[in-house]
Amino acid sequence: MKAWRVHEFGPPEVMVLEVIPRPVPGPGEVLVKVRAAGVGPWDGWIRAGKSALPQPLPLTLGSDLSGEVEALGTDVSNMAVRDQVFGVTNPRFIGAYAEYAVASAGMLAKKPTSLSFIEAASVPVIAVTAWQGLFEHGGLKAGQTVVIHGAAGNVGAYAVQLARRARLRCVATAGTEDIDYVRSLGAETVVDFRTQRFEDEVEDADAVLDLVGSDTQARSFQVLRPGGRLVSAVSQPDQDRAKRHGVTAGFFLVEVTTERLGRIAELVDHGELKTRIGVVVPLADARDAHLMLDGRRPQPKGKIIISVERAGDIRQAT
Repeated sequence: MKAWRVHEFGPPEVMVLEVIPRPVPGPGEVLVKVRAAGVGPWDGWIRAGKSALPQPLPLTLGSDLSGEVEALGTDVSNMAVRDQVFGVTNPRFIGAYAEYAVASAGMLAKKPTSLSFIEAASVPVIAVTAWQGLFEHGGLKAGQTVVIHGAAGNVGAYAVQLARRARLRCVATAGTEDIDYVRSLGAETVVDFRTQRFEDEVEDADAVLDLVGSDTQARSFQVLRPGGRLVSAVSQPDQDRAKRHGVTAGFFLVEVTTERLGRIAELVDHGELKTRIGVVVPLADARDAHLMLDGRRPQPKGKIIISVERAGDIRQAT
């Protein structure tokens, strides 16, 4: 099978499309015939050697995927061959940029019936991140106020939609060009970070979902009520600052599970969550997707997807 491999960490040029043996699923795993794979910033971090997790080389890039179950390992009882699934490969977030991928059964679920394989591959990591940030780490309930930074981004867009569905008062920050889009997702108030300071527009928020980090994260403590929560999917917040403001603050890494994916799939099929695809590239051009990640080629708004159905000839890195 064809797979995008990395034998050394570095820029997109280290990626090589190779022919390697098709993997065999072990206990608790399934072999997925990949139809599409999602591309996210974490893929670029892994390629560059900046992953928070150990990543022995060589490795196959990619985590988000959708496809069909080709074979089952032992101890898998919730899936069958030919099931259409979506999810994440494994806790190391590798292996999806390939014609076949082994995935943990506990990180897959049945694909939403209303989505194509391309659309389904865009969902897992970013939608589950939004869900966990709001409800598991933020502990938010109907009627409470949440500030969502980076609301026009891939995670932020799901967070706004989930907040609307949960009847939260949502204050979102976005750039001038994205104001209308974020409003269309259901944000009650949208603050233009280019012309406004969000701390002048909101106070006593119950939680902040930080998808931006840096100075935005530091200023966010000012808008929280005593006892409020700052939840970051980007970086570890300053604990001394949190103590001074009388709030809790934490960083989390997403945990994609069958149960969480099932909830997301149900919401998608009920029309309560919408996907946003930015660009689709064939498997043979996956390096182009990483050039977009690195800002070396224009990146449309929305999720980058690799279509394995349109795989081309093998291209070696130069």
